[in-house]
Amino acid sequence: MPRAEVGTPKYIANKMKSKGLQRLRWFCQVCEKQCRDENGFKCHAQSEAHLRQMLVVGENAGRHIADFSSRFQSEFVTLLSRRYNTKRVLANKVYQEYIADKQHLHMNATRWVTLTEFAKHLGRSGIARVDETEKGWFIAWIDNSPKTLSKQEATLKKERATMNDEQRERMLIAEQIERAADADKNESSSSATPPREEGLKRDEAAEKVVLSFAPKPGPAPEATTAALTGGLKLSGVKPGVNPLKRPNVFKAAAASASSKISSPSDEPEKTNEKKRSAPMSMAEKLILEDQERKRRRMDRDNV
Repeated sequence: MPRAEVGTPKYIANKMKSKGLQRLRWFCQVCEKQCRDENGFKCHAQSEAHLRQMLVVGENAGRHIADFSSRFQSEFVTLLSRRYNTKRVLANKVYQEYIADKQHLHMNATRWVTLTEFAKHLGRSGIARVDETEKGWFIAWIDNSPKTLSKQEATLKKERATMNDEQRERMLIAEQIERAADADKNESSSSATPPREEGLKRDEAAEKVVLSFAPKPGPAPEATTAALTGGLKLSGVKPGVNPLKRPNVFKAAAASASSKISSPSDEPEKTNEKKRSAPMSMAEKLILEDQERKRRRMDRDNV
């Protein structure tokens, strides 16, 4: 049965039926024809056009499979680079976006049977960085364009230059620290304490020193006083007393206190004198008058 012409109701109906993705196993990559069911794929496989195309492919099947593989890889990598650039992304997510296009090249026509094998191939060929996690295989595109490589070289040169400057500064700082440490050592050695004394050593050749604790016979007291006064005679100076020596105030106070204690009979008189000298109140005056009267009476009685 011939195909429906473009624009006819039959053509539009067929397009509506084939809208969206169909089963991958009912797609013929050689003829680039998508069948809607198993019966349709069986009929297509038995058709003359499909058999003729398969004869052409069968003559050099390896070349055709390599072409399909290279096309699939280039389209997949193009989508990965444009959509995600160098970001790390799940491989299955990129594949779902790739097969969203109905005219895409199917993986069953390539030499990779599963997406895992294709992701491993990208990692081995250096096209992308691949790592496996619990969620699945993640891939990240490696930008190997000349422009990007030149930028990377420029950044590397800049980093090396900065690193060299930092290393130079570090070396200079280390040298300054070493010089400061050497200067501190020199100063500490110059201003160090003198060596410890090993102890007293006696020279055998020197004369022996003899110590004597006996009192030496001194000059007479008069001579000492004369020597102290420069040969002048001082009147009223007791012999044996140094006239230039200052008197001890504490000894004088102690002597006066002892004299007060030794003469207790003088205390009442002194107290009476103090009382007389002090102003008396009216009560004291009355008491004194009464005592005076009593004394007079006693004197009269005795007479």
